[in-house]
Amino acid sequence: MDDDLKFQQKAEMFRERYHSIKDEIAKVIVGHDEIVHGVLTCMMIGGHCLLEGAPGLGKTLLVSTLSKALNLQSSRIQFTPDLMPADILGTNMVVEMPNGAREFQFQKGPIFTQICLADEINRATPKTQSAMLETMQEGTVTVSGHRYVLDKPFFVLATQNPIEQEGTYPLPEAQLDRFLFKLVVGYSNREELATILDRTTKGVSVMPDTVMDGREIQEWQGLVRHVILADHLRDYIVRLNLATHPDGPFALPVTNQYLRWGASPRGAQTVALAAKVRALLEGRFNVSFEDIRRVYLPAMRHRVIPNFEAQAEGVTSDQILLEILDQVPEKVDS
Repeated sequence: MDDDLKFQQKAEMFRERYHSIKDEIAKVIVGHDEIVHGVLTCMMIGGHCLLEGAPGLGKTLLVSTLSKALNLQSSRIQFTPDLMPADILGTNMVVEMPNGAREFQFQKGPIFTQICLADEINRATPKTQSAMLETMQEGTVTVSGHRYVLDKPFFVLATQNPIEQEGTYPLPEAQLDRFLFKLVVGYSNREELATILDRTTKGVSVMPDTVMDGREIQEWQGLVRHVILADHLRDYIVRLNLATHPDGPFALPVTNQYLRWGASPRGAQTVALAAKVRALLEGRFNVSFEDIRRVYLPAMRHRVIPNFEAQAEGVTSDQILLEILDQVPEKVDS
């Protein structure tokens, strides 16, 4: 009973601290509630997030606001076709010492930070994009055989523009799989746009207060992993994942018709961890079916690959996954 009370108190504290960050972001960012939730969920899990949306919708502003609300180092990398891996990771340079001698010293690149905004990541060449793989997966950088460990927490928030495709390089599947969530940023509605105009055209600048540091974030990341995931809920996540595999034992008709490749195990891991965050936000220390359904789409939409038939008919990954989510039963007989 004492343990239950202790866990309940921790869940309440998590929810309070989570909303304190969200409230600070809301001072600057208008609307996009689910997008902010998605970004903060990735941060509380300890992973990376991909934002897709048209220019001018506040993606870059969201990242800079988040870095101000958190006492973390931040950097911004503008990806362009001529960007090289050394521009991201850093390079060894000849430095003249006080005694006149010269030696090689490693000059760190902008990836040596805690919150990294990879702006328009799909404008860089695959060679440059691959420079991010090790940092995103392992939190390390290897240059000239020397391995450097990045400070924790380390969080990459990448943006890409889906409209202008000329001069862009689609992210390879291996790199997409490193992002926990892919969030689609939409347009503001009438009321939100009016508020944006009020805030940005009157010469008044609002800055968020710093409410959390890296040490506290790591503590919450540890708490998330202790949230209870019952066996029947874990099996539901497994079946949702396997239902995306064409010609597999759990494949649905929509899967075999429209998907070429299904989700990796990272998809199931992300759904489980993100559902645990949702449970804590509801003041619970155990995951529910609704928690899983809420996070399934952003966790999986970039991990499945539609086939030619889906592309020809204009069927999107989101439509396929929503049908899978609708058809996979919560419980099955053993």
